[in-house]
Amino acid sequence: MAWSATMVGALFGLGTQMYSNALRKLPYMRHPWEHVLGMGLGAVFVNQLVKWDAQLQVDLDKMLDKAKAANERRYFGTFFLLSVLRICSSIYFTWVTLNAI
Repeated sequence: MAWSATMVGALFGLGTQMYSNALRKLPYMRHPWEHVLGMGLGAVFVNQLVKWDAQLQVDLDKMLDKAKAANERRYFGTFFLLSVLRICSSIYFTWVTLNAI
């Protein structure tokens, strides 16, 4: 992955510099050092983009795990127990009321 990202970034930088020269109607390879600089900056940019994407995926997984745990605590913790007790108590009081009549 590192080689492909580096190559894509280098081609991106080279293409940007050549396109810039073409728009200004200059020779494509007017200042070769600008092309080397563009290739280096493009490679660094794309590699940082790949690292950022990987870190973003890790952070997203952590956030989703925290949200899932919070939802499980909320709906299957005390809330679930209280709702079951409430239903059982209403059934019991209904049964007691019907038998008292």
